[in-house]
Amino acid sequence: MVTVGITGGIGSGKSTVCEIWAEKGAYIVNADDLAKELMVSDPEIKEDLLETFGEEAYIADGSLNRQYLANEAFEKGRVEELNAIVHPKIPAAARQKMAEAQKKGYAIFVYEAALLLENLEPGALDYIVLVLANKEQRLQRVQIRDQSSAEDIRQRMNKQRNFEDSTDVADIIIRNNGTLKELKKKAEIVYEKFLPLGGKNGKKSQDE
Repeated sequence: MVTVGITGGIGSGKSTVCEIWAEKGAYIVNADDLAKELMVSDPEIKEDLLETFGEEAYIADGSLNRQYLANEAFEKGRVEELNAIVHPKIPAAARQKMAEAQKKGYAIFVYEAALLLENLEPGALDYIVLVLANKEQRLQRVQIRDQSSAEDIRQRMNKQRNFEDSTDVADIIIRNNGTLKELKKKAEIVYEKFLPLGGKNGKKSQDE
């Protein structure tokens, strides 16, 4: 099984690439979704969240109060507190998902994370894919997707790393400055390249 990490800035199109790869048969794990899953399933995380953010962190039925936690984290500047509770558990959970994918016979495992490069364990993945797009296109995409103001989106962008400065750590770069049809074609080409290689042998950085 080939393991792939994919990252990029908000609005770059990395999630769209993952959707295309899922249609091709890849096993996709999204770091944000995994974090939300752990907040409900992991007793230690749940206990720490209740202690740090109060009983309002969960709804009466035990499900996560996402809106409350989002407001606490982003509106009140407590993102680091939230990350400190959840992020240490994510690598082990991701490895478990990887093992599940391998057991089920998947040829490609993909881990999507905005903070992939910050949290990546050495040698954990066969390939790192970086999705890049120019800032104005990213801004327009997120405005349409989230109905957010340009100022709010720019603030979120400014909190992320400059991914254009991270091309040296990527094995494959997908530039998404065109149409959805063009992105789909690039994503499919990259996906097909994974299949015959089967691991690290012969991997080479490419700019699609």
